[in-house]
Amino acid sequence: MGKLYVVATPIGNLSDITFRAIETLKSVDLIICEDTRVTKILLDHYSISKPLFVINAQNETRKIPELINKIRSGLNCAFVSDAGTPSISDPGTRVVNAAIKDGIEVIGIPGPSAVTLALSISGLPTDAFVFEGFLPQKKGRQTKLKELAVEERTIVLYESTYRIEKFLNELNEYFPERQIAVCRELTKKFEEVWRGTASEILSDFSNKVTKGEFVVVIAPINFKM
Repeated sequence: MGKLYVVATPIGNLSDITFRAIETLKSVDLIICEDTRVTKILLDHYSISKPLFVINAQNETRKIPELINKIRSGLNCAFVSDAGTPSISDPGTRVVNAAIKDGIEVIGIPGPSAVTLALSISGLPTDAFVFEGFLPQKKGRQTKLKELAVEERTIVLYESTYRIEKFLNELNEYFPERQIAVCRELTKKFEEVWRGTASEILSDFSNKVTKGEFVVVIAPINFKM
């Protein structure tokens, strides 16, 4: 029986991949990815040529049994997402669960994660935190914001370029006094971090380029600078 390697890949800067991740990608028989176009950029950069097997949110129910059969037949497989650590706010949990249920050994190859990177540069408490990924876009969004408004741990959230300004206005309503770090395009050429209250960040936001991927870190309810 083969093994399943869960491999973290860069969230932006291709140099952030680990030696062990490169060695693993070079050694396996098959690489599982979300999008061949994205993964090929990384593989071409490191001169890695391997067969690719696509599993994403749209096809995972149908494709997972086929993948499990491949691993059971003896193929060692590396599982990557488009960026960062698979299964963290990404497709992949079902792949790992299916492998575990079938008695397949799952081996993690750690590396980049936008969550831990944002926490490490936020200047906010990191001894206890909660990661909520993307908030609901419509139904349940206000309820979730009210719940988080009394959270005693640091909060980490993802937000898209299309909703970030609206989200900051929501944070100004529900978290008006909290210290916040808004991280844009982490590890990429135009990386930028805003720190302050939501209203302070909003006052500067309209003068900045706000396209990209965002990680937002919110201080605990009783935190004071």
